[in-house]
Amino acid sequence: MADVEIIFEPDKQTGLVAVGTYILDAAERLGVQVPAECGRLGKCDSCKVKILSGVELLSEPTKMEIQHLTLEKVRSEGERLACQTKIVKSGEVIVMTFEQKKEEPKETSFEKFRKEFYDMPLDKKVAYLVELEAITLGETLAFVLNSPFKIFDALIDAMAEFGLKLERQEKEMKTPTEHREEKKSNHETSVDSETAEQTGEEAKQEVENTEGSNPISEDSKIVNERKAE
Repeated sequence: MADVEIIFEPDKQTGLVAVGTYILDAAERLGVQVPAECGRLGKCDSCKVKILSGVELLSEPTKMEIQHLTLEKVRSEGERLACQTKIVKSGEVIVMTFEQKKEEPKETSFEKFRKEFYDMPLDKKVAYLVELEAITLGETLAFVLNSPFKIFDALIDAMAEFGLKLERQEKEMKTPTEHREEKKSNHETSVDSETAEQTGEEAKQEVENTEGSNPISEDSKIVNERKAE
């Protein structure tokens, strides 16, 4: 069986293939990346290539090629579908592959939320975090799963705690100084009262324990009973 020398540009990948080989198969054997999104069925133009030399060595354009590329581009510009084009004669064929479009990485929902949260004013951040904190644990989970940002639970907890801390600090700063001192004094008084009450209870208990175990009191009781007899 006759061989065909095929060269793929722009990388100049060169090799020998047998007559009857499709250009897409030749590309795969030589390690040249040519996509075939439709699975070699000729239903798209993802495997489009341009024949620079050796057009006469190739099969006639198929209906699929004419449909996706038009007959004009096939004949005048040398465009073919690699999955539909077969090498039918021996010789040299030079094929130019098209640069594949690289998809830009899509921004994830989490990254989008981070940017939007970072740009929020402080009051909106606090309000948002307090709203999350106010929801019960079960509702919080459902809220997060249904929210457009898909936030991780651990991150929410940390952010909520931080937001509540900021809110408490803000409220404390807005409270007049005398009110803060009065609140502090009331708290200290309450603590002292509780301590005194606890000390009194302990002293009372100690006295009761002492009286119950006093041997002198027991002897006096026996003497009094004998006198009465």
